[in-house]
Amino acid sequence: MDYKVRTGIIGLGFMGATHLNIYRENPGVRVVAIADVDLKKRQGDISAVVANISGGDNSQNINLEGVRVYADGMDLIADPDIDLIDICLPGFLHKKFALAAIASGKHVFCEKPLAMTVSDAAELVAAAKRSGKIFMVGMCVRFWPEYRYVREQYKAGNYGRIRQAFFKRFSPTVSGNGWNNWFAEQKMSGGALLEMHLHDVDQMLYFFGRPQRVTATGCRGMRSQDCWDHVFCFYDFGNGFSAVAEGGWTAAKGTPFEMNFQLICDDATVIFNHAGLNIYYEDGHTEKPNLSSFFRPTGWHEEIDYLIDTILYGGTADKYMALDELTDGISIVEAERASLECGLPVTVKYMEA
Repeated sequence: MDYKVRTGIIGLGFMGATHLNIYRENPGVRVVAIADVDLKKRQGDISAVVANISGGDNSQNINLEGVRVYADGMDLIADPDIDLIDICLPGFLHKKFALAAIASGKHVFCEKPLAMTVSDAAELVAAAKRSGKIFMVGMCVRFWPEYRYVREQYKAGNYGRIRQAFFKRFSPTVSGNGWNNWFAEQKMSGGALLEMHLHDVDQMLYFFGRPQRVTATGCRGMRSQDCWDHVFCFYDFGNGFSAVAEGGWTAAKGTPFEMNFQLICDDATVIFNHAGLNIYYEDGHTEKPNLSSFFRPTGWHEEIDYLIDTILYGGTADKYMALDELTDGISIVEAERASLECGLPVTVKYMEA
């Protein structure tokens, strides 16, 4: 392949380093620049980076030979020799840098959450629509092999009518991790609701559509200054079907990260957990799909490969998530936060395009 997508990454924490290594596996990409406020990271030393999930970059040093290095992400955005800007910064910085990246006329990949509020997210979506460039947000669980396979099978009718659904995302504490301990600050991260639980909220949307009401309970301030650190939420879809999602980062350091789900349908029960993906059919037979022949190792690999293919070969990057969907998950999280505060069910207020 002669042409390569010239890519710049802003933020070299766990996700930035993970993205960098995945880009380097893709023959259609050349990482030409990185930006980070931390001098050690600009020198390739990421030994201080901590992750709550395996499957990404776990190295202590990365080779930045031949890569332009910036202390300020805005300088990277201004670099004329970049096609794609990948934003891997704390959530509260996403709006500022994403708007600048869009205005620069480049393609943009922004890690989740898109923004801290639904109104800010809507502003970004409107700017992305006007740009005419590829704009994608890192809702990687839509690409995660087990979730993606099960959704495709469910939507094809292979499991029958859904009766019950449960999603869980459980992490060791992130307190003390990251630049300026940003995870533990509501104003910088949005807490576990936006930093972790949003993935399962998005899966509710992706599998079943918009819930009408949410009822949430949870734990606040255990591992942070003022964040909701754990949530247990019921979702009412208004058609007699309800689902549940649990998520948080209240566990002690060293506790294994968990992400799992369970669907109980008329024709099958689907379970994904530490034992892998297993489908138990009503007729008595079971299935353990081998997904390695269909998918790359992680959702990060799948989403980045899809993004690069879209830039190289055309498309709008909305096969798995349309721009107009990007505000829905944040709308639900805002309703959950309101329910946590008042202790009552809350109707979700969606922003229409």
